[in-house]
Amino acid sequence: MAMNKEVMKIQMADISESSFQEVKAEELLFDNVSLARTRNNNAYMGGMELNDVNLAESKITNANLSNVGIQHANFSHSTIDHVHLFGTEFRNVVLPQETDGNYDPEGNYKPVSFHNCDLNKTRISHCNLSHIEITDCDITGLKINGILIEDLLKSIGVRK
Repeated sequence: MAMNKEVMKIQMADISESSFQEVKAEELLFDNVSLARTRNNNAYMGGMELNDVNLAESKITNANLSNVGIQHANFSHSTIDHVHLFGTEFRNVVLPQETDGNYDPEGNYKPVSFHNCDLNKTRISHCNLSHIEITDCDITGLKINGILIEDLLKSIGVRK
């Protein structure tokens, strides 16, 4: 689905397995929507609100999701690669748990992964972060449960 909308509102819908390519939406609301197994590539969705959204097994690449509000969402087994999440807030979001049963054919657990993402000033609170992978990301200003990640890393002796 290619689109160039400034405002879009989707409520109580199942649009699982959709593909969003080169989407531009400056004001976007997904409320009680299933987006499971969707593919999002080259999207600009700054200012988006995701409320009670299922994004399990989704892949988001080369996207700008800055200043997004995400609450009561399920990101289990998702991949977020080369995405700008500057100022995004995750609240009461399900990230992976080992008991979710998502294993690849070789028997390895597949967690949510953030790779090469801009997590600058992102806020994560009241979320299950077990087995989350964050690699090659800008974590400047990232807060988890109100704690600045740089302070947390310093307290355990890790240097950036």
